[in-house]
Amino acid sequence: MPFDYSLDFENIDFRKHPEQYRVGKGEQGVLLVEPYKSEILPHWRFKTPEIATTSSEKIYQLFLDYLKDGDFVGADMARKFLQMGYTRSRRYANHKSGRKYKSNPQKAVDQEAEKQARQEILPREEDPIKAKSAAIFKAKWEEAKAHPQYQQMLEKHKEQYG
Repeated sequence: MPFDYSLDFENIDFRKHPEQYRVGKGEQGVLLVEPYKSEILPHWRFKTPEIATTSSEKIYQLFLDYLKDGDFVGADMARKFLQMGYTRSRRYANHKSGRKYKSNPQKAVDQEAEKQARQEILPREEDPIKAKSAAIFKAKWEEAKAHPQYQQMLEKHKEQYG
């Protein structure tokens, strides 16, 4: 079932109401789902490989703690933060400004304008430091998503709630 952006994220405690949580695709909802966003976001950093190592290890430990507590939503959110650590540091590794497109496709007025914006990619400027940070997060993200207990809880959540 797709991620539901119509929910009242400011007032839902997903720890108390896991039935309202949908995994969605990729990082959907990573900055919306509370109380997890507030618990994980302060640890999310990737400026240097050293910072990325500390950050990814802390977030992975939170992931394991959520698993231990039987909290699938928390574990999935930690997994999403690890994924976002990879994707964001990879973007900065490829584009020093962090901007991939000349204009923001999400602010396009229609589908044709969005398609056009996605074709206007800024030149790549490889940053090897951010590339190392990305590799650090990618390894932890892959470890999390392959964790057997996480996989079991994911299937159970999908069966139970859609």
